Amino acid sequence: MSATAAPAPPGVYVPPARGTRESLMLNIGFFAMVVGMFMAILDIQIVASSIQKIQAGVSASAEEIAWIQTSYLIAEVIGIPLSGLLNRALSMRRLFVYSAVGFTISSAMCALAWDLNSLIVFRCIQGFMGAAMIPTTMAAAFTLFGPNRSMIQQVAIGMVATLAPSIGPTLGGWLTENFSWHWLFLVNVIPGIIASVLVWNLTPKAPMQLSLIRNIDIMGLAAMALFLGAFEYVFEEGPTAGWFEDDQLVIWMFLCSLAGVIFFWRAFRQANPVVDLSVFKDSNFSVGAITATVVGFGLFGSVYVTPLFLGTVRGYNAEQIGHIMSIGGLAMFIAGPISGALMRRIDPRIIVGTGLTLAAVGLYWNSFLTSESSFEELFWPQALRGAGLIMSMVPNNFMALGTLPPHKLPNATGLITVCRNLGGAVGLAALNTLRLNYTNLHNQEIAAGMDPQRPEIAAFLQSAEASLRAAGNPDPAGAAIAQLTYRMQMEAQVMTFNNMFLVMAICFAVMLFMTPLLKPPAPPQPGAAPGAGAH
Repeated sequence: MSATAAPAPPGVYVPPARGTRESLMLNIGFFAMVVGMFMAILDIQIVASSIQKIQAGVSASAEEIAWIQTSYLIAEVIGIPLSGLLNRALSMRRLFVYSAVGFTISSAMCALAWDLNSLIVFRCIQGFMGAAMIPTTMAAAFTLFGPNRSMIQQVAIGMVATLAPSIGPTLGGWLTENFSWHWLFLVNVIPGIIASVLVWNLTPKAPMQLSLIRNIDIMGLAAMALFLGAFEYVFEEGPTAGWFEDDQLVIWMFLCSLAGVIFFWRAFRQANPVVDLSVFKDSNFSVGAITATVVGFGLFGSVYVTPLFLGTVRGYNAEQIGHIMSIGGLAMFIAGPISGALMRRIDPRIIVGTGLTLAAVGLYWNSFLTSESSFEELFWPQALRGAGLIMSMVPNNFMALGTLPPHKLPNATGLITVCRNLGGAVGLAALNTLRLNYTNLHNQEIAAGMDPQRPEIAAFLQSAEASLRAAGNPDPAGAAIAQLTYRMQMEAQVMTFNNMFLVMAICFAVMLFMTPLLKPPAPPQPGAAPGAGAH
């Protein structure tokens, strides 16, 4: 059944009173939306640790298989900004359910894919269909409960948004090792069905406004799709392609720039734009969007760099990496409810500043890695980073979205989600570029000091050569030099990872200067309507 609201003027949605059956049903429906949001975010990373198994399953090359990740990201980043318009046209309830059903069906089709091309097509559909679930759930926290009654809901959203990318590779690796890569997608089917049924029956109904779709700006839509899709592609492929050294990538850069100009021109000139950018006139939202971009960089960047370090330098498998990454997830579970409770008592800007500080300290602490760093050395940096990310995200979203009128929330949640995802995309491209450049730089620096005449170098070679000769190695001198070269390359990698963590720490530290510009939402006036509609 649908959740019902208290009597209110026509067209005004009022949340049900706390403690009532209607309130319970509404909360169940909302947390079903959170499950859908979790699945959509999880699927960004769930295939990351199982690429090789999927590659073997569909007989693809290393370059070709990367498209199962890229196609999902491109489709998702195009679909998210459309959620605002579709929310107003279809209603929040219909949009979420249609999105969840499409995501569930396409997930099943991914598991049934018969070759690489079919898998890429189904992943593209999966990314596009799942895109709307993320901003729609964020908007529902405000529109269904009101900004001053939505703390628990916002904490749940923040925990999902930060936790899902962290556990994605670990869960994916476990499913692949214990079952098969098909279960990376089949795992979505049952939760998707349950979420669809619960949201359809337990969230408020609202009328459709299909005229918004009939009057859609086709040129603006095409320009937005090309702009965001090309943007994601360029930053995905840029580091390995050499940026301006690749002619094809330069063409995509030109198309991205041209489409971007057309998209922004249409967005500010049309009466019914595809994406309403006027929300950026609200300084609170603009600062919150910038903060979300940096948080996205730190979230996706740390989830990428830490497992990469543990896999390449320490040689850990997916299960061992999962144990270390779980520290951050546990810290999020602890810090999330704490940040929600604190927002009721102190200035949310203090919580955001504390979160940014904790994340910066954790990332800075990570910049002192060695080739022997393991669980003990990574425990506190991971804990501080995890707690800092959730404490930054929850109050930042609360302030960025809490000052906007209800009818702008669906569009604004889509834009802030795009900012976070693009922050991750640009951040990963920057980190990969830094990795290539710093690795070459450190290799050159270390190689310059590898003079065999130096006493410590000579002692290492003599000791290694003696051990290898005793072990029966046919070429102990050559093998000793190979060991020295390996040690040099390993140390260069460690130094590079430290540089990458330091860059992320600096970005979070700089954002502390932006925090005072945020403004907490004003408390509601007595008798004021809590929402303009259920959407």
